[in-house]
Amino acid sequence: MITTVIATILFLFLVGVTLLGRRVGRYLPEDQLSADSRDAVKLAMGFIATMTAVLLGLLITSAKGNFDTEQSEVMQMAAKVALLDRVLALYGPETGDARHALRDAIADGIRRTWPANRSAAVQLEPNEQMGDAVYVAIHRLTPHDDAQRTLKTQAATLMVQLGELRSLLRAQAVPSVSKPLMIALVSWLVVIFLGFSLVVPANATSTLALVAGAFSVACAMFLILELDHPFAGVLRIPSDPMINTLNHLAKEAT
Repeated sequence: MITTVIATILFLFLVGVTLLGRRVGRYLPEDQLSADSRDAVKLAMGFIATMTAVLLGLLITSAKGNFDTEQSEVMQMAAKVALLDRVLALYGPETGDARHALRDAIADGIRRTWPANRSAAVQLEPNEQMGDAVYVAIHRLTPHDDAQRTLKTQAATLMVQLGELRSLLRAQAVPSVSKPLMIALVSWLVVIFLGFSLVVPANATSTLALVAGAFSVACAMFLILELDHPFAGVLRIPSDPMINTLNHLAKEAT
């Protein structure tokens, strides 16, 4: 929701800057709007626009990289959960409590990370009580042969890896987009729209073009902010890998 508000404010602000430039341009002396002056302004605006495009690309790449990293970690968690349940199943029927605790922990994690109400707060903090319950249930297993000892060791290792991935998701919850870069981007955009609105002809076509440019930039800002919050908003990481794994665990238990 906040990303939509910020993008909308940016769009309206740039449109306001464009209209302000139109009004200011009417009061400029003719010698300030000569052909040479217009060419100089367009040259400077073109250079700033190029730098803005580079900076915008860097911000999108940074946000997309963070999004892809966390999506990959979610898929790794789903794969390790499925493997852990399989290891416990191979161990024997005495792992029933551990497998049940694992299913409860995964279901709770899905509810906390992907709440049914999109406006609800996302909780990336691990539920230590439920996670510890799975680990304790695995630790209490008493192997009777080498095969079970190997499986118990693998199960404990997978639990540690799952804990590391969950903690990593929490650590990466901080914004990855630099605020100073965002401020610089918005400042350059203001200069660009104000400069072009002063020198281009004051007609409906040029005004519409600048408004369309403001809309495009606002959409890009929306995408950057959405990608920077991968578990909330419109572009959040899908929960399908974890839900499919949970359904598989429930099916295996029946």
